[in-house]
Amino acid sequence: MVNTRQITKAMKVVSAAKLRRAQERALAARPYAQMLTNVLKSLVARAEIYDPETGEPKHPLLAQRPEKNILLIVVTGDKGLAGAFSANITKAATRFLESKEGKNVDIEAIGRKGRDFLRRRYPAAAVQTHSLAETEESMETRASAGVRAGAIQIAGEHVGVLGKLQYSQARTLAESVIERYQREEIDAVYVVFNEFKSVIAQRLIVEQILPIEQIGDPAVRQAEEMTEEEKKKAKEAAISAGVGMRSTDSAADQAAAQFGTSQVDYIYEQPPEELFRALLPKYVAIQIFRALLESVAAEHAARMTAMDSATSNATDMIDSLTLAMNRARQAKITKEIIEIVSGAAAM
Repeated sequence: MVNTRQITKAMKVVSAAKLRRAQERALAARPYAQMLTNVLKSLVARAEIYDPETGEPKHPLLAQRPEKNILLIVVTGDKGLAGAFSANITKAATRFLESKEGKNVDIEAIGRKGRDFLRRRYPAAAVQTHSLAETEESMETRASAGVRAGAIQIAGEHVGVLGKLQYSQARTLAESVIERYQREEIDAVYVVFNEFKSVIAQRLIVEQILPIEQIGDPAVRQAEEMTEEEKKKAKEAAISAGVGMRSTDSAADQAAAQFGTSQVDYIYEQPPEELFRALLPKYVAIQIFRALLESVAAEHAARMTAMDSATSNATDMIDSLTLAMNRARQAKITKEIIEIVSGAAAM
């Protein structure tokens, strides 16, 4: 049991170190994402989104259609020992799938835990992706496959990418999703993941990525907040590990948000169609990248909390067993003394 406590304590320290780096990466990615969002907000406020003659949107990613074919991106962890982190995400994904009964749903499983869970319940498509570094040929092959394995099928598997996450991987996935949406193979794209603001400010959400409804305002369809007990355990683990609990939101983000609403009239050299064509795919890619970054940070936070609880439980068990052993030893010594005294008195 002492060895177990040493292992869980070491794993807690490792998770705390990885959490700090994950928080730093999430913070480092925010300025670009925030400014891109603000530029798009400014463009939407000063340019026509829809063609005044036809009423059609000036970019296909803004087009809204009845949901018949849906793509769901499920982001879980690759490893265990993180409490109910991955299990809660798969439960949220299951509830979402139940709410879309009667519709065709393709699932992109990111993370080994979610992939294994979904594999046991749903069939795989005839052609799958196995990495976020998918080639254009495999995208076209998958798109041309018209035979479905079922109403709900696994269209892609991405295992081992969260450990060394790069923006290029999120961009590749976004390009595949955008291509399918523009060809009207899918009518909506959702992502289920654990949104991370700080160690004690997390929530499990299902967010709509496409079609884009309101730039800068996440279209959250389902949300599950942390319980007070979970916040308490996370706070205790963070304090004991020396991990900061500041939110990834900053004053700089709030100041930058004013860019899109400032009362300044800009003159754009390119027409709105060209600007939307260049910026909206980047916006979708950064939304997916944000979900992956925050999921990585949330997983490390969950593992740190789980290992802190395991260490505390091991300590309690060691104390309990030590107390029981001392009582048994004391009882044995007392019995021997009584036997000696009784023998001496008999003589």
